[in-house]
Amino acid sequence: MSISHAPPDSQEPDISGISQRIHSPGDAVGSDAAPDATPVGLEPIVPASSRRTRVPRWLRRTTGPVLLLVLWQLLSATGVLTPNVLASPGRIAQVAGDLIADGSLASAMTTSLQRVAGGLLLGAIIGTGLALVSGLFRVGEDIVDAPVQMLRTVPFVGLIPLFIIWFGIGEAPKIAIITLGVTFPLYLNVYAGIRGVDSQLIEAGESLGLSRWGLVRHVILPGALPGAMTGLRYSLGIAWLALVFAEQVNADSGIGFLMVQARDFLRTDVIVVCLIVYAFLGLLADFIVRTLERLLLQWRPTFTGR
Repeated sequence: MSISHAPPDSQEPDISGISQRIHSPGDAVGSDAAPDATPVGLEPIVPASSRRTRVPRWLRRTTGPVLLLVLWQLLSATGVLTPNVLASPGRIAQVAGDLIADGSLASAMTTSLQRVAGGLLLGAIIGTGLALVSGLFRVGEDIVDAPVQMLRTVPFVGLIPLFIIWFGIGEAPKIAIITLGVTFPLYLNVYAGIRGVDSQLIEAGESLGLSRWGLVRHVILPGALPGAMTGLRYSLGIAWLALVFAEQVNADSGIGFLMVQARDFLRTDVIVVCLIVYAFLGLLADFIVRTLERLLLQWRPTFTGR
């Protein structure tokens, strides 16, 4: 099928050249070509979000810490950082190996983990329970929310002298400090999650004949779960921070006790080892919570970055 040229005085454009560039010589207009065939001279458009980078993500994530360690080692080797200010990475690795070999680091980690676990469990029970009472019932909100907000503004570190007077100098004040630090983040996030549930979902559940307990179980609690997981992650960070202060209270074991001893003898290498252990345990706890979050919140599609 050929395309005729328009008369010279016609204003219609000549498309014969365009047709020849788009279609291959053997094709004819109106032929039974495959609908997904790509015309000659044209390339398919690939979205930018689907393009893969050649550098693995784990390599990109480890580049920053490795460069920091290299810079640290160079500054220590050139004498810019003296051992009294900050020990070198090699010295820290050697001290960590010694602490692991004699068992002191493992014993300290076990004691600190027990304290964090006890405080986290009590704080989770108290914070979640208060949030449920305050979030599900208006009367509970009127009674519970105001005192909790007042106590939340008081620095939990400032209550250490009172805890020592009330509970003595044993394990009780240490666990109480961690419990207090964990309670408020969980309360705020669970309460916000409950009150953030879409009211249309509540109306839909009522129209389906769900009872009040059915609404709480099948609508409100699943809707508040993302906020609860966020509060748990935040509470874990506060728990490790509270542990640092708690183990300064006449402690005779734990990671904080090792740091106090190292401070008295000006051992910056031991202090840095303890700080690395704190960071590692916090990262491990956050990884566990994020894994649990992925398992429990598979129904919620989220943006993962590009």
